[in-house]
Amino acid sequence: MSQKNETAVLVLSLLITIALAGAGIWWLTSRGGIPGGSSPENQTFSNSSTGNSLQSEQQIQQRLSAGKKLLISEKASTKKQAAVEAIASGNYNAAISDLEASLQANRNDPEALIYLNNARIGNQKSYTIAAAVPIGTDINAAQEILRGVAQAQNEINQNGGINGTPLKVVIANDDNNPEIASQIASAIANNSEILGVIGHFGSDTTLAASKIYQQNQLVAISPTSTSVQLSGVGSNIFRTVPSDRFAANALSRYMLTKLQKQKVAIFFNSASSYSKSLKDEFTTAVYGDGGQIVSEFDFAKGNFNAAESVKSAIAQGAEVIMLASNSSTIDQALQVVQVNAKRLPLLAGDGAYSAKTLQIGGAGATDMVLAVPWHILADPQSNFPQTSKQLWNAEVSWRTALAYDAAIALIVGLGRNPTRTGIQQALSASDFSATGASGPIRFLPSGDRNRAVQLVIVKPGNRTSYGYEFVPISGL
Repeated sequence: MSQKNETAVLVLSLLITIALAGAGIWWLTSRGGIPGGSSPENQTFSNSSTGNSLQSEQQIQQRLSAGKKLLISEKASTKKQAAVEAIASGNYNAAISDLEASLQANRNDPEALIYLNNARIGNQKSYTIAAAVPIGTDINAAQEILRGVAQAQNEINQNGGINGTPLKVVIANDDNNPEIASQIASAIANNSEILGVIGHFGSDTTLAASKIYQQNQLVAISPTSTSVQLSGVGSNIFRTVPSDRFAANALSRYMLTKLQKQKVAIFFNSASSYSKSLKDEFTTAVYGDGGQIVSEFDFAKGNFNAAESVKSAIAQGAEVIMLASNSSTIDQALQVVQVNAKRLPLLAGDGAYSAKTLQIGGAGATDMVLAVPWHILADPQSNFPQTSKQLWNAEVSWRTALAYDAAIALIVGLGRNPTRTGIQQALSASDFSATGASGPIRFLPSGDRNRAVQLVIVKPGNRTSYGYEFVPISGL
């Protein structure tokens, strides 16, 4: 081949290569595969927490909102959708009107109330906190937590703010996924306006995010993460929920003294820090109280079989079943409840405190005893049950109460010193105290809250639509 022909072929090959590369870049950009390649408004993101969870910066920003976008689109009214568009365009008066109308139709919507209070602030000076919740994977738990945050924000702003400065809330959806939570924690930490965080939901997720908050000297208060691994994890990490040690001790004492039983089989999820923590603490408490663990069954094993496991537990002499399930294994736990068919008494942690337990467990769950941080009927002297029911037109759960407490703690800290380091110093001070939904809020040097748990029992009742309800056990 002549040199001239070779040159022509080389030039043609180069042009083809450039064209293919350009087409590839265009395809990736149009798909959102390159950060900055397409506007966030035109992207849709999966709520799935499976597979590779690392997301682009734009995708993470899509998970945060102070009102410019909906994070909870389920059952969103046209007024709520219009309000979000109004906030995005800076028309706060229209947003306020639309959100008030939306809340009249659905009083039980915490996202709408948070956005309403944010819209009322508009562009004026405010203090900002974030609330990280699992919208994509546990919408009910996410809204329970947001109700507590929204109620505290609503109350403080209606009373003139924190020393005259209103409170703004940014909502973040982490799907209860540790990798996504770490990225969200970085985005929050890099936003200098955010002075504190309420979250995260699950213990694994909180543990992952806490490393970022600690590095950036940003206070985070979890209302729901109970794993003992969080004790002392960092000087900026607190929680308003008691650790698993309290729940384990209460359940062990109930089994040994009230049920008069000594041998127990434990069902748990080895893939969950919370579940492993509760199992380990319960094991320690049972042996310390003179009982015995006769067998353990792992929900995480691929060959887990509820019927065979219960049969095996009974064959090994179990007198009680303890369910240390987390939110992702509640279905397996309820299979155990059903196949047990009330043959053995049931104990459980707060992971089983769910409408599913009442709805699906039904008669088989009757007399099951759970350790939870708070119950709306357990403290008749508190004003919170009445004020929350009036605001939301419904009774609230322990997650709402302890999220409210987390928000109150941050509000008091902001009142003392409205800086990141100032809040940490305020919450760590020996004289720190605040009045929350569940009584005084004080933190141990470990960041834990020194507070007893509440035992509840499943009984037939009409306080729910399922024919069963959780009733507090008194006198323990």
